[in-house]
Amino acid sequence: MGLELEYIAGQTPITDEDKKGLRIPTISTRGELDEFEQLNIEEAVAWSLSRRFRVDDILTEKFVRDLHRRMLGNVWSWAGEFRKTETNIGVDPWQIGVSLRNLLEDTSFWIANTVYSPDETALRFKHRLVSIHCFPNGNGRHSRLMADIIIEQVFKKPHFSWGTSNLTSDGNARSNYLKAVKAADRGEFGLLKDFARS
Repeated sequence: MGLELEYIAGQTPITDEDKKGLRIPTISTRGELDEFEQLNIEEAVAWSLSRRFRVDDILTEKFVRDLHRRMLGNVWSWAGEFRKTETNIGVDPWQIGVSLRNLLEDTSFWIANTVYSPDETALRFKHRLVSIHCFPNGNGRHSRLMADIIIEQVFKKPHFSWGTSNLTSDGNARSNYLKAVKAADRGEFGLLKDFARS
């Protein structure tokens, strides 16, 4: 029996090829997958909270990839590896490396020159990172943890609450989050700032 998944609005389907990277062959449902992924993500969050990073460490391709690997590496063999296929969101796979480097450089500039407030800097980074869609799965969760690390480690402010709800499940919180992301797609970050701190 293979891994059969149902998707909710805004989720990127996992390709059959990427499903072959599942490290736990007994997982067969979305609920089981979510449970194992959440345990792995909690380990990554604990790791990120127990360390101090410099901005020059965080804003690197290595850190972005290593964090994804820490978040999902117990569940997926491809964790931390850039996707190789087209998805319903994101740049072409061959553009991921360049797009990510541009984002990292832009964010360094924003921080060094106080272009945006701390919250907006972290959220603009998060928004662009998820729109690049570096990985086959986990991009939203990864981009939110990256934003939390930036706001805590670079700006010494509390991490975001993200509506204090599970954003991987259907419901009002996810609907409000997706509405805020769509506004950010248009360059309007007010809703995303409000949601991230709600």
